[in-house]
Amino acid sequence: MNFKFLKPFITLAIAVSVQLSAQTDVPKYSYTEAFKPFFYQNNATETRSASGQPGHKYWQNSADYILNATLNDSKNEISGSSEIIYTNNSYDDLSFLWLQLDQNLFKKDSRGNAVVPLAGNRNGAHGQEFDGGYTIKSIEILSSNGKKLNINPTYTISDTRMQIDLPQDLKAKGGVIKFVINYSFVSPNYGSDRMGVEATKNGKIFTIAQWFPRMCVYDDQMGWNTLPYLGAGEFYLEYGDVTANLTVPANHFVVASGELLNPKEVYSNDQNKKWEQARNSEKTVLIRSAAEVNAAAKTSATTKTWKFKIENTRDFAWASSSAFILDAAKINLPSGKKSLAISAYPVESDGNDSWGRSTEYTKAAIEHYSKKWYEYTYPTAVNVAGNEGGMEYPGIVFCHMDSKGADLWGVTDHEFGHNWFPMIVGSNERLYAWMDEGLNTFINDISGKEFNKGEYHTAKSLQMMAPAFNNDNMEPIMTAPDNLKERNLGFLGYYKPAAGMQMLRENILGEERFDKGLREYIKRWAFKHPTPNDFFRTMENVAGEELNWFWRGWFLNKWKIDQAVKSAKYVNGDFTNGVVIKIENIGQLPMPVNIDIKFKDGTTQNVKLPVEIWKRTSEWSFEVPTTKEIVTVQLDPKGSLPDANPTDNILKMESGIAETITLSDYIGTYSSKQIPLKIALKQEGKKLMAQADGQNAFPLEYDGGGKFSFTMAGIELEFAKDKKSFILLQGGQKFTFTKD
Repeated sequence: MNFKFLKPFITLAIAVSVQLSAQTDVPKYSYTEAFKPFFYQNNATETRSASGQPGHKYWQNSADYILNATLNDSKNEISGSSEIIYTNNSYDDLSFLWLQLDQNLFKKDSRGNAVVPLAGNRNGAHGQEFDGGYTIKSIEILSSNGKKLNINPTYTISDTRMQIDLPQDLKAKGGVIKFVINYSFVSPNYGSDRMGVEATKNGKIFTIAQWFPRMCVYDDQMGWNTLPYLGAGEFYLEYGDVTANLTVPANHFVVASGELLNPKEVYSNDQNKKWEQARNSEKTVLIRSAAEVNAAAKTSATTKTWKFKIENTRDFAWASSSAFILDAAKINLPSGKKSLAISAYPVESDGNDSWGRSTEYTKAAIEHYSKKWYEYTYPTAVNVAGNEGGMEYPGIVFCHMDSKGADLWGVTDHEFGHNWFPMIVGSNERLYAWMDEGLNTFINDISGKEFNKGEYHTAKSLQMMAPAFNNDNMEPIMTAPDNLKERNLGFLGYYKPAAGMQMLRENILGEERFDKGLREYIKRWAFKHPTPNDFFRTMENVAGEELNWFWRGWFLNKWKIDQAVKSAKYVNGDFTNGVVIKIENIGQLPMPVNIDIKFKDGTTQNVKLPVEIWKRTSEWSFEVPTTKEIVTVQLDPKGSLPDANPTDNILKMESGIAETITLSDYIGTYSSKQIPLKIALKQEGKKLMAQADGQNAFPLEYDGGGKFSFTMAGIELEFAKDKKSFILLQGGQKFTFTKD
């Protein structure tokens, strides 16, 4: 799913209030606690290696589906049958099966509805009154362990799960059972922001997901994984092949996971020619235009059946509408294979500033991730405009029809990034949101830098996120999505784990070792079920680095990063003899050290120190040979760490020449033509204070040369010589303000 990063001034607004609470009663750094051994509680097993690889007897069960469904567009109802071929590759005989009935979330008495707060949230059906949930019409076991049966078994439905009792045990190490479930359900208009029905002037858009009974995962960690679907936690699914026959009104067009098997039956000759053109085109080819959509019939008394197939998949989703504009372009893959980027959207979303660029975005995202991490495995990648903020499925994603420009690029890139986490790397989303959302958010930033030379990319300083990351009201990253405060999910599922990956890549391992480790992790666990330890062990083994101090602090606990410059003294009081710098690790989580030493002549010297300096002490002194007078010593000069208290990260050396300023020269109200914001500057005592519209005032420190700063939020103000305007710098962005 999709959460947006906080805008710079929203971050500023929370910086003061949250920063203060984050600093109360900070636990003292303990090097023995940070670096204590025995992080991994379980040694190697036959199924999982100590190196992070699948073990020599790793197994997982599989589930193939033959799905038949009919859409009643007037009732928003899906009626269908799901034939499931389930293979038990475990070492256990199974006397019953568990399945997920996710549509039951939308029953009035569901557990998921019971935990929706009075204020509402994105989960559930937003108060829609309708008869939600599955109607299970029949279940029949066709065969088991190689024998035909034709038995109607007993079954029990418990909220979003169903247990089927087997007439005979499903044998271990290869037992196969085939059974069919006949069912129906009414789709919610807004299905927990993951599926739904959206009305447009040319007909409804149906985005259909969690629409058939799916096997629960039986694994070597928990046996049956049967956590209920409450809305916040996503999914954990077995892999297999899916064939789907989807019967819809004849005026509808259907897009879905996988390959369309009968294009000649559902498209015109002219449209099929355009599809062939698109398969060989770098540029977007229009298959069905806005004019065709507007001129087409809005209703139909007849139906068409669309047939799709996708292999080695954890799920299947689809969309159907008479309102779809369709376009497509070729996707180039590193092996020389091709895939096809497809977009389906209504006329309301048409235009080059909107969904007209969707296929371009889809193609760019898939090609980038395929080249950088692991090759895309499906024949198509479909972007559908619906009423979801953004939701991902194998080979198809749903993004909001009103998204455009940077927002559409961001949500498209994010949802297709999910094809790697968790579509290829099949982690347990119900328990570990960070293993898909966090890793995906991290790779999205790299993708954004590359797309069209960074057309939509904005550099984000992790220091700007420090107030939120260090808020004492946050749970640890490892907390399950259903077990944390709803307002914290964006930070703990997405941004904080992504920040952890960024720090690993930029501050700890370096790009080469990190990228090699992540590629190996994807390769090892492609279409398998890794746990957090499998990721941790793989990164350590590939990079050759002890990282348990980082996993323990950033993921299992909510330890703060807080480094400080204690002092800087010239050797024998003479700067030509060099300088001795003392630094301190105050926060519980140690990190490597990056220091800039700025000299009076305008030059800078950078010093890097490894995390091992903190293995036996909380303070460290080191000498820097230099013959020049120092102006400042600054830790983490680029704001690449979310330091809990950045005010002690910089030490200003005393100089023989003092610059005097008159604060009253800077007082006034300043406006910008770039953003709708006013900033008032006023003097309080010996401080210049700044206050943006509707926000708390904050103090500015004078840095010399007409420059002021508020290091806590990474803000700098550079005044013109006449003091009638200034440039505000924050997070790599610049805004010009002029005195009113």
